[in-house]
Amino acid sequence: MNNSINKKKLDNLWKRGQNLLGVDYPIMCGAMTWVSEPTLVAAVCNAGAFASLACGNMPSEILEEQITMTRALTDKSFAVNLITVAPNYKTHLDVVVKAKLPVIVFAGAVPKDTEIEYAKSSGAKVLSFASTEALAKRMIRSGVDGLILEGMEAGGHIGPVAGPILWQQILFKFNKEIPIFIAGSIATGKMMAHMLLMGAAGVQLGTRFVMTNECTVHNNFKEVFKRARARDATATPQFDSRLPVIPVRALRNTGSDEFSKLQLQLLQNLSNGKIDRETAQFEVEKFWMGALKKAAVDGDVDAGSLMAGQAVGLADEIKPVKEVINELIIDAAKELDNISELLN
Repeated sequence: MNNSINKKKLDNLWKRGQNLLGVDYPIMCGAMTWVSEPTLVAAVCNAGAFASLACGNMPSEILEEQITMTRALTDKSFAVNLITVAPNYKTHLDVVVKAKLPVIVFAGAVPKDTEIEYAKSSGAKVLSFASTEALAKRMIRSGVDGLILEGMEAGGHIGPVAGPILWQQILFKFNKEIPIFIAGSIATGKMMAHMLLMGAAGVQLGTRFVMTNECTVHNNFKEVFKRARARDATATPQFDSRLPVIPVRALRNTGSDEFSKLQLQLLQNLSNGKIDRETAQFEVEKFWMGALKKAAVDGDVDAGSLMAGQAVGLADEIKPVKEVINELIIDAAKELDNISELLN
């Protein structure tokens, strides 16, 4: 870290984020299935920031192993990101409560109040994603310790509302009441500085951390990200309300086309009574889990899923995690100094 950079303004702005996460820098590496594994999580945490293990729907014993592996690599604070719609969700929740993690993150559908209470009974701080104003209000009433606002610009499974709207609907209204972290479309320190000035307690980046040396995804995956432009990261369509799939933002390839074909086939099977809606939705999620592994782990970037946020257009260089975090902090501190000069 460049010691000539004055971080005092940053520390004043993100103090609540520091306290909630137990870190120097409340810069969160988002939980990305097949990507956010112990090596990357530990590297981010050891650099003074924060990260979450992505458990997806892995067997509970594998999750236990990953928590143990992460603790062997870092003594810093980290979380597990629980997917509430995953078939193994209940056992995952038991695992993280037993592990007594400092932070637990709920993603996917709305967690029950009893599940939030159960998570907090372990001593953990609880964060939840909020993709709409109504959901944010419900999570605040349920007693979560912080919110993550993820706009539809983000990668992977996305909500229906753009980030700037969520900031106005939720961040501006509730940031005094509860720490709020901003996710989606953030890749630079300048942007981070402005999020903090608007009241955010910290930020979350996903796509930017894929482009790091410590990220263990296949090199083909990173090379595609390096060449991609922001407009290449598009959201999948929903063809029929009978199959209410959560949109996924990814780089367009053959895998994207295959997903469209799968939806149409599932809708035909629904019409013929061959499957029910729950089974159809499960087939959708099974497709994405397999397709993402095919790209991120096996390197098949044509048929696999290239989940990426539109910030992919700003991430064209692979760097060490520590360098990425230092760059974010230095650029944010400089931007705050520039703004101070403009206001004087």
